[in-house]
Amino acid sequence: MTDTLVPQKSLLVRNRNFRALWLSSTVGVLGTAVTSIAFPVIAVIELQASDFAVAALAGMTFLPWLLLGLPVGVWVDRWPRKPVIIWSLIARILVLATLPVAFWFGIMSIAQLFIVSFLVGLSAVFFTLADQALIPQAVSKDELVEGNGLMTASSASADAAGRGLAGWLTVAFGASNSLLVQIATSVASLFAISSLKLKEAQPHQGERRIFREMKDGLRYTFSTGPLRAILFNAALWNLGGSMVASLLVLLVLRTLNESEIWLGVLLAAASVGGALGGITVKGATDRFGSGPVWRYSMVPGVLGYASLLVMTPGYGMLWGVLGLFLMGVCVAWNIVVGAAFRQRVCPPTMMGRLGAASRMVSWGMLGIASILGGILAELVGIWTAILIGVILTAGAPLVAIFGPLRRVERLEDLEPGQEPGAAAKEV
Repeated sequence: MTDTLVPQKSLLVRNRNFRALWLSSTVGVLGTAVTSIAFPVIAVIELQASDFAVAALAGMTFLPWLLLGLPVGVWVDRWPRKPVIIWSLIARILVLATLPVAFWFGIMSIAQLFIVSFLVGLSAVFFTLADQALIPQAVSKDELVEGNGLMTASSASADAAGRGLAGWLTVAFGASNSLLVQIATSVASLFAISSLKLKEAQPHQGERRIFREMKDGLRYTFSTGPLRAILFNAALWNLGGSMVASLLVLLVLRTLNESEIWLGVLLAAASVGGALGGITVKGATDRFGSGPVWRYSMVPGVLGYASLLVMTPGYGMLWGVLGLFLMGVCVAWNIVVGAAFRQRVCPPTMMGRLGAASRMVSWGMLGIASILGGILAELVGIWTAILIGVILTAGAPLVAIFGPLRRVERLEDLEPGQEPGAAAKEV
């Protein structure tokens, strides 16, 4: 009787190391969510930046993935991951603190905002790669979907709370002052990760040149059909979705003349949906299979983004709230299933390089898309630029539905290096 009850306990209850990682990640996301609202509001309200600058600013946080993700991935595989997380948090705290100080002295500029955004994004590269590499060491392979689901759900909940809080904070205390929230949550995350008691796998001993190891990471990322399909799916979604997200602040604050509070509510709706998706993904994959869940989840996600095109001031904003909520649920399912598969098949000593290479492509699209969104906003207007972004997101479900994983029912049945055709024959 006892043996049957123990597995039913939550992973947070039975696994101390996972609990530390979960707490560090969750409080960190809360602060990052506040900053994600504060940065563009600083640009629009406090610095009166151009449409292009506001849209491009959203990509500065992700540009380090494109420019430096690969070498950072090599370093993360060479070093113990816990110290990497700690030092990345310290760097984030110090860099972010320069903005409210500059605001208090009246010397803040758009150039400083771009630089700080880039450096905060760079610290996130180190943090994310090290954190994701530790999760497979903190849980068993059979716990990966549950662990990633809990991470996604709690992160989305914290993101929703942070974005909703940010809308109120930027109105009540000013956008620059609201950055103090992320400084405080980064300190809390630092204490949480310091409590981690985990014997890490032996770091990769790099005897070759860094460029050779970067090439190894890229080669592994594109080595099999499943890894390529998951990567291209994410890249296409991020390309279109980031264009839409980077223009949302302009749509709400300038085109529709609504307040920062509505901006926070819209983004919080997406995060609430993500929380629900993280909680329900295990049940969905158990019932329908991880393959179908991964393939078809992006279809309603595209419709969710399209709802922004029919928003009007006042109660007409609710169309966007509903649409972004739906989008959040569906994207969470897709992300959790894809991440669990990569963690399951990837050797621990390759996790940093796999994460860096895959995010260089998929998250690098976020930086490119934001800049492209800013250019299109200037050339064709905000509404048309958002429409183009929505059309681009439709490429993601097409890759999933008609790509090499179109007949696979359970991604977890694929062994490392196995091609989809072999698993399809076994089903």
